[in-house]
Amino acid sequence: MHIQKRISVILPVAALFVAVSVDLLEAQTDPGIRGGPAGAGRVIPGLTAGEQDFFTTQAAPEFSSVDGVADGLGPRFNLDSCAGCHIHPAVGGSSPPRNNPQVVRAATMAPGNVVPPFLTLNGPVREVRFVRNPNGTPDGGVHDIFTIGGRPDRPFGCVIQQPNFSNAGNMIFRIPTPTFGAGLLEAITDTTIKNNLASDPQGKKAFFGIRGEVNTNGNDGTVTRFGWKAQNKSLLIFSGEAYNVEMGVTSENFPNEREEDADCAKNATPESAAGFHVGSTDPADIVLFMGFMKFLDQPAPACTGNACSASIQNGHRMFRDVGCSLCHTEALMTGLSSTAALSRQAVNLFSDLAVHHMGFGLADGVTQGSAGPDEFRTAPLWGVGQRAFFLHDGRTNDLLRAILAHDSPGSEAERVIDNFQFRLSRSEQQDILNFLRSL
Repeated sequence: MHIQKRISVILPVAALFVAVSVDLLEAQTDPGIRGGPAGAGRVIPGLTAGEQDFFTTQAAPEFSSVDGVADGLGPRFNLDSCAGCHIHPAVGGSSPPRNNPQVVRAATMAPGNVVPPFLTLNGPVREVRFVRNPNGTPDGGVHDIFTIGGRPDRPFGCVIQQPNFSNAGNMIFRIPTPTFGAGLLEAITDTTIKNNLASDPQGKKAFFGIRGEVNTNGNDGTVTRFGWKAQNKSLLIFSGEAYNVEMGVTSENFPNEREEDADCAKNATPESAAGFHVGSTDPADIVLFMGFMKFLDQPAPACTGNACSASIQNGHRMFRDVGCSLCHTEALMTGLSSTAALSRQAVNLFSDLAVHHMGFGLADGVTQGSAGPDEFRTAPLWGVGQRAFFLHDGRTNDLLRAILAHDSPGSEAERVIDNFQFRLSRSEQQDILNFLRSL
């Protein structure tokens, strides 16, 4: 009898939630990728002449260069250049809204390979992770989509097969994170991040059930902050890991091939190493990648303050009022940096750089560092106005759907999204969407 009574109460609430969600999707509209020039991709102001020269003449060209097998590409890879994934709205960003390079370039980049169905022409660039190994133990690692087996520059005798992507229930996806302002993120001190996470002057976090925690390096306990689960400590580690995982290129940071098929892995390792010459040291590619990301400025919003429309200004207020800013911290300060342009700077990131439980609907079953199966770093919202795909797997290109996906059993954002759905008028909800697309 008690069970029947509970069901009679719960079912109408569930039905109401579905009805409201559908109604919201019909009533409010994502304004879409804002037009005009890219609000990102510029070099950070205040660099020295040497830093500017390093960025312009070495780092930026290498970030956009296409690697062949002789350069270290493969044996397994997802794309053959950094800028291939990080391209929109400018080099250093994320997936383009159309003409996915993994599809467009597959015939020439990976001849003889099959483009799997989870990659589409107008869908996001993706990497694939398997949740579990065949024996049932946790996996969580990246399984590269393409191989060098059909390329004309492959080593003689190299025949290597693509992974089996038929078990859709064992696959999760990740899309590229934008790298704009990455040097500023790196320059925020651990203490600043921890103090911000602990602060709650109005007691809202306790009311909303928002906790959050920093992901940390297992050895020294310092805060890690890059990647969808904030799993990488620094831009150099981020660069080295991505070079190895996404392109199959070894470096002094990641010196071992992930695929050591003797007929395919014939390059001496590390394939991209610093060149030691009398009187000079040529930087390794990962140092160039690090420098490129470090010296990119933070994205600029379409407008600020009173220069924004009344809708955008109200959306900003509503963003704060419903509780979005409790995780999406609007600004943090950098500490002292050996790069003067990064020292004591305001970082308008709209993130606390912590990881939060996002519930059943967004859980990917993968643990990285101390971030568990349903935990993700608060995505920085700077530049979101020109972003094409949302959430860690790029499942939607609709900002409203991305917001509603935060409302999931076990999510720390449940009450915030309830506020958005039930406390705001339709025009106020639209104002928040307009505000976000102005960033």
